[in-house]
Amino acid sequence: MEKGLKTNRRDFLKIAATAGGGLLIGFNWSGCDSPKMKVVSDEEVLNSALNFNSYLSISPTDHVVIYSPNPELGQNIKTSFPMIVAEELDVDWSKVRVQQAFLDTEKYDRQVTGGSGAMPHSWERLRTAGATARQMLLEAAAKRLGVSINDLKTENGQVIHGSKKLTYGELANEAALVPVPENVKLKNINDFKIIGTPVKNVDNKAMFTGQPLYGLDIYREGMVHAMIQRPPFGMKLKSVDAEAAKKIKGVKDVVTFKENVAIIGEATWPLMKARKQLKVQYEPIDGKLESTAYHNQIFDDMLNTGKGDVKRQDGDVNAAFRTAAKVVKSEYQCPFLSHSPMEPMNFFAHVKADGVELVGPTQTPDRARNAAAEICGISPDKVTVEMTRLGGGFGRRLRADFVEEAVELSKMLNAPVKLTWSREDDITGGAYRPAVKYRFEAALDSDNKLIGYKLRGVGINAGNCTRENNFPSGSVDNLLIESLEYKSPITTNAWRAPITNFLAFAEQSFLDEVAEAAGKDPVAFRLELLDRAKSNPVGEIHYEIDRMKKVVETVAEKSGWGKKQGVSQGISVYFSHRSYVGQVAEARMVNGAPVLDKIYAVTDCGIVVNPTGADQQVRGGMVDGMGHAMFTNMTFTDGISDQKNFDSYRLIKMKEIPEIETHFIKNGIDPTGLGEPALPPTGGAIANAIFKASGKRVRNQPFMEQEEMKNVKLGDPS
Repeated sequence: MEKGLKTNRRDFLKIAATAGGGLLIGFNWSGCDSPKMKVVSDEEVLNSALNFNSYLSISPTDHVVIYSPNPELGQNIKTSFPMIVAEELDVDWSKVRVQQAFLDTEKYDRQVTGGSGAMPHSWERLRTAGATARQMLLEAAAKRLGVSINDLKTENGQVIHGSKKLTYGELANEAALVPVPENVKLKNINDFKIIGTPVKNVDNKAMFTGQPLYGLDIYREGMVHAMIQRPPFGMKLKSVDAEAAKKIKGVKDVVTFKENVAIIGEATWPLMKARKQLKVQYEPIDGKLESTAYHNQIFDDMLNTGKGDVKRQDGDVNAAFRTAAKVVKSEYQCPFLSHSPMEPMNFFAHVKADGVELVGPTQTPDRARNAAAEICGISPDKVTVEMTRLGGGFGRRLRADFVEEAVELSKMLNAPVKLTWSREDDITGGAYRPAVKYRFEAALDSDNKLIGYKLRGVGINAGNCTRENNFPSGSVDNLLIESLEYKSPITTNAWRAPITNFLAFAEQSFLDEVAEAAGKDPVAFRLELLDRAKSNPVGEIHYEIDRMKKVVETVAEKSGWGKKQGVSQGISVYFSHRSYVGQVAEARMVNGAPVLDKIYAVTDCGIVVNPTGADQQVRGGMVDGMGHAMFTNMTFTDGISDQKNFDSYRLIKMKEIPEIETHFIKNGIDPTGLGEPALPPTGGAIANAIFKASGKRVRNQPFMEQEEMKNVKLGDPS
């Protein structure tokens, strides 16, 4: 069916034709309100006079450009967004380009990349923008040709009437004079020609040829470089001896600020050498320095005696467990993790007499702007932010700490400063995934029906470490979910698929434990619970039962669940960021140890705009989830991370990645999130497959450091 959208005429008030010629439409693609559009002049755009966060332009030369507010960090919006506009505009998508929006973020709303939310927020707005421009071009063509608009059609950037063809470029100036229509008709999804086709990343050539795209590429005349020595967690600066460091050629100065020691110089290499010559002493802030052993004790103490914050309670849990024929109880634990994007933290700042210039990779440019304004005591409109492409983020660049450091130094030195973190800085510098420990309990009756479910979680700086309304909530008559938090000087931050990145593994592994205790097949057990949630829901249901059930059934079908000889399979299915992902991992025993061979993934993220990008997002999320579940660990001794670089902070290797087979559910639903949902289920699928193959259940991450996982291999056993 075709979809019609109606908007207020005031929202579409035409104010001018583009001074340079052509059609230019301003619109909001990431606001919470309904789409708003205006034809605007290029002068007004250049002056940033309008509160729009994107612009779609069609020039007399047939070029189509949209200006994007969202930072690009690998989620592929710079390719998929123009595909959506091109689809509704009915233009050759290769002629559509995205340019990063203007430097001053004050004029734009919600310029954020995070939470897998860019596509869900932008889908309708982008479609409407393209359809609106197409309608105006049709009306301009109808007026020029003196025919009814109903006798015209568009194709490949042309308006066609019989044998007569007019290019969009030819019509652009006239279209700019057409009143913006109140109603635009969006395409039937069955008529899509561009959406749903595989398209390569539009930045591939620039990335492959080393063109400047990233923050580390930034250069400004007269700038100085800076690197910082930061204190361990829970400590403050006591003394600094920088004499030897200052003697290194290329070092200009060593300064201190806010417990930090900054080395200033001509390039990063002399600064890295000078840091080794620094003699810095620290002292505890309050006499207590935290280590991993202390955290482990905190987990146990709080799980046993802490007062939990009840997040959800259905039925009478105590009665269910009192009358249970069987009780299953397990604990799961995960460590802190660094984000470790390939591009370490960096930022350029220039504090001037009349304002501040910021340039660099950030997921939250508005936060960066406000932080700079507060430090300098000026209005945010005096701060400009230029966003570069991000060399990874995973949530780390949602913070502005590295921006603040650059601004502090530029203000102190009265000079433009490019701050660079080393890999060691990045791994030891905090803002980690929170460490968490969970205790699960399940009550089964004499018929092996799940009648009670308890989850109690303790997180270190995690906030709510549960997702109380996720499955199996709604399918169990008696349920209690509690969260506890311990405040630590070790800083934490959102890490790809916050909380669910570990909770999914723990929940899905525990459900397999319950299925085993009940003597039920893991797939059948999950479907049984989903059927109960649909036929007799308990409390509120915050997930779409049919979508989750379809994912379970499809991944079981694609993987040949239970039909293969000599192969042990483990399933995991999870809902996060509006999408559903089911995975089945396959393992077999080789020389007495389980070997992981393959993982199947079925994803329901609604309409897939770009299959190439979607496939990469799913595979990347799975590899990320696999590597961190299997290998990666962070431990602390007296407030200092024991892991400093990739020699000790172990990531997965390419040769360790098993075969991955991806599938997508076709249901015509508007796109939902995809940057994060494939990560959470991966650990559970792997752990469940390994248990099926070896009889060994791993409950803590990283798997490879657990006694149960000695001699386990990934991928090719040879």
